Amino acid sequence: MDDLSDMKLSRRDLLITGAAAATSAAIPGAALAQASAQPAPPQPLNPPPAMVKTTLRVNGQARELTVDTRTTLLDALREHLKMSGTKKGCDQGQCGACTVIVNGRRINSCLSLAVMHDGDEVTTIEGLGRPGNLHPMQAAFVKHDGYQCGYCTPGQICSAVSVLEEIRAGIPSHVSADLNAKPLLSVDEIRERMSGNLCRCGAYSNILEAISEVGGVKA
Repeated sequence: MDDLSDMKLSRRDLLITGAAAATSAAIPGAALAQASAQPAPPQPLNPPPAMVKTTLRVNGQARELTVDTRTTLLDALREHLKMSGTKKGCDQGQCGACTVIVNGRRINSCLSLAVMHDGDEVTTIEGLGRPGNLHPMQAAFVKHDGYQCGYCTPGQICSAVSVLEEIRAGIPSHVSADLNAKPLLSVDEIRERMSGNLCRCGAYSNILEAISEVGGVKA
């Protein structure tokens, strides 16, 4: 019995010794691999923004800009080109104060990046008319008092000009009776198409009268 106990202990000792030897043999290799590995270069916490050159044709004039790729068309107009006629309202595409006309179509400039419009034709409120040479829509807004504080007015006018062009081009809206027929210029069409431009002062009836006069429909 004593001999058998000695054999069991010896076997246990052999297993322990073998495991310890394997561990000690692996450690130098792992340490060597770790020492030879080059540490990764530290990443900057705030990497510099990517800057891109772009050209916008604003109100018929080519304007070259170098902007952050995250710069909106609205900020490019206001902050880089110092054209403050286009207003920043909600900055979420909900109020329409930043509406401009790009390649003949109205867009919310706060939702579009400047680099997306390289070479595009951009028309702002400044490009529609100036004092002494007003666009008919601008003159109608003045005549019908289509503004109060005036903050939303540039977007309202740019949108109104595009609304009439959309109707003339036969583009239907949600209130068009027949989507396959050219929509008729009507008060309902104007109201629907202008619904994305908000006026906190509530001058909607005056705005409708101004657009209706330019479009040739009775408000």
